[in-house]
Amino acid sequence: MAPMGIRLSPLGMAVFCLLGLGVLYHLYSGFLAGRFAFFMLSEPAAGGPETPRGSAPAGAVDLRELLAVSVLAAVRGGEEVKRVREGNVLNAKAKGKTREGAEEQLTSGDLLSNRRMFYLLKGAFPAVQINSEEHVDTADQETVSWDRSIPEDIKQKIQPKEVPAESVTVWIDPLDATQEYTEDLRQYVTTMVCVAVNGKPVIGVIHKPFSAYTAWAMVDGGSNVKPRSSYNEKTPRIIVSRSHAGKVEQVARQTFGNKTVIIPAGGAGYKVLALLDVSEKNQEEADVYIHVTYIKKWDICAGNAVLRALGGHMTTLTGEEITYTGSDGNEGGLIASINMNHKALIEKLPDLEKTSHK
Repeated sequence: MAPMGIRLSPLGMAVFCLLGLGVLYHLYSGFLAGRFAFFMLSEPAAGGPETPRGSAPAGAVDLRELLAVSVLAAVRGGEEVKRVREGNVLNAKAKGKTREGAEEQLTSGDLLSNRRMFYLLKGAFPAVQINSEEHVDTADQETVSWDRSIPEDIKQKIQPKEVPAESVTVWIDPLDATQEYTEDLRQYVTTMVCVAVNGKPVIGVIHKPFSAYTAWAMVDGGSNVKPRSSYNEKTPRIIVSRSHAGKVEQVARQTFGNKTVIIPAGGAGYKVLALLDVSEKNQEEADVYIHVTYIKKWDICAGNAVLRALGGHMTTLTGEEITYTGSDGNEGGLIASINMNHKALIEKLPDLEKTSHK
């Protein structure tokens, strides 16, 4: 008989014991689950990749790292461009015509540079959208790795900055000035990478393969290039495309006078560098860059980012900002300047916008 005169039946004892075991099981299983979860989060999966220290978390991109790999991509692409040109194995062929009827060339330099640049960037940042001038053949895929090292000059000038991966679009031009490349006018040739965040250009890299000169800049970050000390606003030297220098020359001289100098040149990257302080013997200097016809965004995004980072401007001929999302073309022509009254320049060139849509 139990104390106090209370008698426990065998069935009651069994129920009591089962309830006790249930409570203990619940508490202990929760403890084990917590320990297991902690172990899984603390250790990489067997045979799986370990998250690199200092890298952005999943779903985020560190713009400093993206700048570093963009510089490397431009240089690696440039190596292919130079190798093909010096080996004189261009295998040039027509890939179509521009809106103005000029034949567009495609060479082995374009394709090999594109493959190297695209897969290096895609391997480093697989979640980022990459737009390139040339088609990427998945059957010709190449593994190009990046060791995640950041050059000292970038480390010293740029702080880490994370943005959502889905906000980033990378534009690459594996060989700017292909026509000049086929004519062996090497000074005009560049490889370029641009990073746009929410459509705004924030990182620009312009590399000259035949002199190994590289300009880079990041908006609200830093750069390895700077503006010149002075610019001529009254009678500016205007750099334009070789293919339509005459169109700009007529209007520019009506606007600025007969002393205005028109500089025909190849390559959008080369033309932007002409506005900056670039210590290259084959690099011409200009005060304003004008383009009056349709142009692709991979041609101009890097230069736009560099100018923005340095306080300059690149807009359509009517002064609208160029957005680097959506379509790959810019319909409104462009005018680029730095350390000048950009709005006043636009107001002086009202007639040029009419030709940009033809």
